[in-house]
Amino acid sequence: MAALTPDYAQVEMHVVEMTNAFRRENKLGQVRINPKLSAAARKYAALLAKTQEFSHTAGGTNAGDRIKASGYDYCGYGENLAMAADSRGFASRPLASSAVTGWINSPGHRANMLAANVTEIGVGVALVPYQYPKYVTVQLFGQPSSGAVEFQISNTTKATISYTFAGKKHKIEPSYAITHTSCSAGPIAFEKAGGIFGSSAKASVEAGNGKNYVLQSDGKDGLKVETKARRKIE
Repeated sequence: MAALTPDYAQVEMHVVEMTNAFRRENKLGQVRINPKLSAAARKYAALLAKTQEFSHTAGGTNAGDRIKASGYDYCGYGENLAMAADSRGFASRPLASSAVTGWINSPGHRANMLAANVTEIGVGVALVPYQYPKYVTVQLFGQPSSGAVEFQISNTTKATISYTFAGKKHKIEPSYAITHTSCSAGPIAFEKAGGIFGSSAKASVEAGNGKNYVLQSDGKDGLKVETKARRKIE
């Protein structure tokens, strides 16, 4: 009996559908197919099949460089790889399911699938020379540079304010303004130290594109944040 042969286009489609179903289950937005990411994924799948390597750095390359070479200008990205072999071959959907199930059950790959900031996807499949049917699947996620979040923080108080954003700590001096550009949104946690009893005042906001967060004193030892539209200087 001849081994089953998958239709690569259908495998790619099923991977995207299953990925979006998994993201929906986890209350995340859907990813849409981007032709440049698809081209990069297919090209790398072909390279992995040809070299019979199974690595994110085959041929001395890395995912970021490969994505850029495809013409995709990214702010963030992720890459998943899968390999499957079976003497009976594969129909299209089972091959896609094998890859997606493996990624879901692997913490690192799962994190890529559940990245909140990515909005686009590309998938590639290739046949690896072997004694029986063996396939490699490449899944690329991307956030285009146009999806970056840019915001400003302006300190109108007379104190130095500490704040945390995207896991990093910062300080802003009085009468200063700082602009941040980030691939992902998230909370900004402010802290003003040294109240009358040595206590600190805290405030937080959710970072949003095009916003200016103006730090103000509440007239006592507290801290308040006023959100305004950011004015760009042309």
